Amino acid sequence: MEGRGLDGSAGDVDPAAIGSGHADFRRPDPRIARLIADALGGARTVVNIGAGAGSYEPAAAAVTPVEPSRSMRSRRSAALPRAVDAVAEDLPFADGQFDGAMTLFSVHQWSDAEAGLREMRRVTRGPAVVLTCDPERVRGFWLYDYAPEVLDTEARRYPPLEKMAAALGGSGTVQTVPIPLDCTDGFNEAYYGRPEMLLDPAARQACSAWSFVDDGVRERFTTRLRADLDSGAWDERFGHLRSRPFYEGSLVIVRAVPEDEAVPDQDLA
Repeated sequence: MEGRGLDGSAGDVDPAAIGSGHADFRRPDPRIARLIADALGGARTVVNIGAGAGSYEPAAAAVTPVEPSRSMRSRRSAALPRAVDAVAEDLPFADGQFDGAMTLFSVHQWSDAEAGLREMRRVTRGPAVVLTCDPERVRGFWLYDYAPEVLDTEARRYPPLEKMAAALGGSGTVQTVPIPLDCTDGFNEAYYGRPEMLLDPAARQACSAWSFVDDGVRERFTTRLRADLDSGAWDERFGHLRSRPFYEGSLVIVRAVPEDEAVPDQDLA
């Protein structure tokens, strides 16, 4: 496929910019993992598109990972299946080859999200499961008060849920994913009640959105957040989040199945 970089990725992120510390901060959270497994509905064969290092791949299924980035493929454990070198928009599989499909924190990095989702449906005869963020809700997080450029970037990158549903076809549902206070998967909203964590450059680097802003944005964010934490201003406004067991922000699971399957949850239509 044209447009693939030196590392193999065809998306908008240089995997090397995310850093080798990614695994230290982006560890799968078991509560989120259960929701993903439930959404896959017991699928025995699953294609994982944009598989990265293998986070959340269900142990109960035969998983075929797809990952175009050479550096991300190299981070996969030897205990996991070897990843296929391909992009979402051009999957080297037969129609309906898999019982289910998944893509997690990946679709916003594809060069053509709708084409990739259509391919995802083509090769899958059962549920297609996408862990993503609702761009309409991204800016509701407190981080927007400190680094609006980061969340403006996220809101632009994430495909609208309606377009995703249309590309996947069939019957679509969306489920808000409750984020636990001690979430081990360090995306931005995972630190909703632990703001000090985002003062760590390595924690920020593990979230791809920070790679789109310059040093001035990062320095301004760090200076202002540290000052507000020291003065108590952050806690005056957002301190209630420190004891909230779960946070419902922009993180969602989009699930689509063929029309002849019954699907619960909130209708996307």
